[in-house]
Amino acid sequence: MNKLFLKIREIIAKPYFKYVIITVAFIIWMTFLDTNSFQIHNELNDKINILEKKKQALIEETRKDKELIDKLRNIDSLEHFARENYNLKKENEEIFIIEYEENE
Repeated sequence: MNKLFLKIREIIAKPYFKYVIITVAFIIWMTFLDTNSFQIHNELNDKINILEKKKQALIEETRKDKELIDKLRNIDSLEHFARENYNLKKENEEIFIIEYEENE
């Protein structure tokens, strides 16, 4: 038991041991305990990536909506859009909606 204690004391007495302890403590502090820890940075980076994907999806949706608005500025395109999507018709006009069955 004394030999073990003396060996530990001999290791602790070496000058580089202090630097090892300080380095290990710093790594543990920066990894887990600090408010700017690596774990928090990883979580924030994941959130940033998710938000950037949502932003790209919204930009794409906005681009499609702008194209549709530009297309609907023409009265003929507006009439065509209304007939297809809202089943609107002119007076004294009959519309037949044909639905196809899918073969399973």
